[in-house]
Amino acid sequence: MTEARETTHFGEQIVALDDKQGMVNQVFHGVADRYDLMNDLMSMGIHRVWKDAMVADLAPPKFGSRPWRVLDMAGGTGDIAERIINASVGYAEVVVSDINSDMLRVGVERAKSWRFPAQASFVEANAEELPFADNSFDAYTIAFGIRNVPRIQKALNEAYRALKRGGRILVLEFSQVDVPGLGAIYKAFSDNLIPSMGKLVIGDAQPYQYLAESIRKFPNPALFQTMLTEAGFKRAKFTAFSGNIATLFSGWKL
Repeated sequence: MTEARETTHFGEQIVALDDKQGMVNQVFHGVADRYDLMNDLMSMGIHRVWKDAMVADLAPPKFGSRPWRVLDMAGGTGDIAERIINASVGYAEVVVSDINSDMLRVGVERAKSWRFPAQASFVEANAEELPFADNSFDAYTIAFGIRNVPRIQKALNEAYRALKRGGRILVLEFSQVDVPGLGAIYKAFSDNLIPSMGKLVIGDAQPYQYLAESIRKFPNPALFQTMLTEAGFKRAKFTAFSGNIATLFSGWKL
């Protein structure tokens, strides 16, 4: 008898859990060079405000007696890392990690023009199996990446392991709109205009069809907060942005 394979969602599709990462990788190989441009188009630039709010909440220190290290997971193009380093006026050290080599390639190239390029390093890694020692980082950030991880709870457990005692996790992710009337408008925009933008900008609608569908499959804020708690994080909470189009989650390793 053939053993049943564990399944998960890839957008609206049901796929084998072990197949999802490869499918996600193909999506991001295809969009890497215009990923940030598409973020601007899809959010009408509002993603920049959300990311600035995330880094403001993180409040990276500007000085100290030891290095202050951040792991920015799924941060390939480096836009979160650059914000963190600039906010710390070059004090923070950020390891930008991503499972996708093309996203990292874009980030490495862009970092050459940063104000503090030496404060960033780029490491190809899987969020579910981090190649870092226990208690390595003061903070862990991930923006619009956790919903693409096949085993989200495993990734949160790894984030907890890699953080130092007193360290903090910040997760910025798309969510489910909770403003009456806005939800239907947002769904129509996601299902119709976003894939069309993808077709126009990168020549392929399918990656952005998946990305739009993946938002609806992501756990609601209360459930994801519970997942943070189950990973060991204390004081887990969330803040909704723009009618809950995006949500910022946080927790502490105490």
